[in-house]
Amino acid sequence: MHPYLEAILLGVIEGVTEFLPISSTGHLLIAQQWLERRSELFNIAIQAGAILAIVLVYRPRLLALARGTFARGAFLADVRAYLHALRAGGAHAAASGSTGDGAGSAAERLRNLDYLAKIGMAFAVTAVLGLLVKALGWELPETVVPIAWALIVGGVGILLAEHLAARRTRVLGEIAHVTWTVAVLVGIAQVVAGVFPGTSRSAAAIFAALLFGVTHRPAATEFAFLVGIPTMFAATGYALLDTLLAHGVHGEAWGQLAVAFAVAAVTGFATVKWLLRFVQGHRFTPFAYYRLALGALLLVWLAEG
Repeated sequence: MHPYLEAILLGVIEGVTEFLPISSTGHLLIAQQWLERRSELFNIAIQAGAILAIVLVYRPRLLALARGTFARGAFLADVRAYLHALRAGGAHAAASGSTGDGAGSAAERLRNLDYLAKIGMAFAVTAVLGLLVKALGWELPETVVPIAWALIVGGVGILLAEHLAARRTRVLGEIAHVTWTVAVLVGIAQVVAGVFPGTSRSAAAIFAALLFGVTHRPAATEFAFLVGIPTMFAATGYALLDTLLAHGVHGEAWGQLAVAFAVAAVTGFATVKWLLRFVQGHRFTPFAYYRLALGALLLVWLAEG
């Protein structure tokens, strides 16, 4: 197959699978068993292309967060109020309870600041633990066998997590507020997904939120996706710097990488729009069955040589 056609195919695979709980890394590694093996930079950079789709899809939300947090030159005053609310027992409750003229605007700014702070916390946990994991060399071999088992284990995990999440929702009702515990656990979940190819970063982050605080599925999905923006852009920057320091600009197929990046962004945009509609009224169980079937198929294929 022509190298650029391979790049397009890999971009499509990345764009479709990055946000579905079926593991983009696993699918890329499986595809590359038959296609030309690509560099770590290539795989991470096209993931950043898919993350660009998140920026485009959530552009109104991101702009609202920015305008609602930094508007009217009140940022430093809002930070002081936010820190005071944390010491007093919770910024979310304090913001929700604000009263008086203009209170709605002040409350909204505090809620936005609280949400951004928790995205920052999740990213910081991922960054620190990710660098530690990298330094210690903890990673599984990127071969079909561990990917197949990760797909199967992840499929079983999704079925179990869906059962537990549904039970929590029945008991607690719809909870959309993201707690600090959820932010930390989402950060940890992203690192675990990075260590085990085939796990799925989006699935790990979404179910960490659903099982430990957020019962509202769209809210959990949104937080997991927004945390992915700084996470994947930082991972791409790290891989790019590492590649440049080790090999310079030579050796990487930059044209093919650019094509795959663009294709991943376009297909990722379409996939996210579809998935956000899907989670409004559906569980993730169909993806669990897909993981189980694909993992079993890969193990059978390997057994037959």
